[in-house]
Amino acid sequence: MTAQTVRPAGSAGCDWLMPAAEMAALASGNGAPGPDAMPVRWACFPEIATPAPRADASLIHAARDFTIGTLQRWGVAERREDVAVVVSELLTNALLHALPAAGHAGTGWPVRLGLLQPGRGVMCAVADPSRVEPVLQQPEHLGETGRGLHVIAALSDQWGCTVPTDMGKVMWAMFSAPLAPPVPGPRSRPGPWQHQVAGARS
Repeated sequence: MTAQTVRPAGSAGCDWLMPAAEMAALASGNGAPGPDAMPVRWACFPEIATPAPRADASLIHAARDFTIGTLQRWGVAERREDVAVVVSELLTNALLHALPAAGHAGTGWPVRLGLLQPGRGVMCAVADPSRVEPVLQQPEHLGETGRGLHVIAALSDQWGCTVPTDMGKVMWAMFSAPLAPPVPGPRSRPGPWQHQVAGARS
C-alpha cells in the first residue's frame, strides 16, 4: 500500500503534526489520495503549556472550547464531544506526566494541541517533550489515575504515539466523520513515512 503524506496549506506552524497525521493515515487504511482528494484542514491551539504541579483546569477548558469550535466551523461536529473528551485526556496526561519539573530546562517540544481533518476523519494530537511511550495498563479499582488511555481507546477509532525522538513524542487519536465541503488549497501528495500503531478500536 502506498502511504500518504498529509501536508496542509500554510502548514509551517504545524510541522510537528505531520508524523502523527501520516501514522493515523496508515492506521485508517488510507492509501495515496486520488484526483478528487480533499485538501487538509488544520488548526493549532494558540497556547503553550509550562510546568505546573497540576493540570491547569482553565487551559483544559479553553482547549475543549477550541476543539468544539473548530469542528463546528469545519462542519464535522457529530463527534465533537468524543474528540473534546480525548483532547482533555491527552492534555491532562501531558501536563501531569510529560513536562520537566519547574526550574529544569527542557530541550524538547512544549505541550501543544493540534487538530487535522485529513479527508474522511478528524485527528487530534498533543505533542510533549517526554521520550517515554505510554503503556495501556489496567487501572487500580479505586485509583484516581491510569484511566486516561482507556478513555482515549474507548472513544476514538484509532489512537497511537509517534516513536519518541530527542524532541519528544506526539500522541494522536483519529475519529471517523462525515466529509465536509472542500476548501481551497493544494492537495495532499504521496510520500515516505514510518511509525507503529499503538492501538485501534474495532
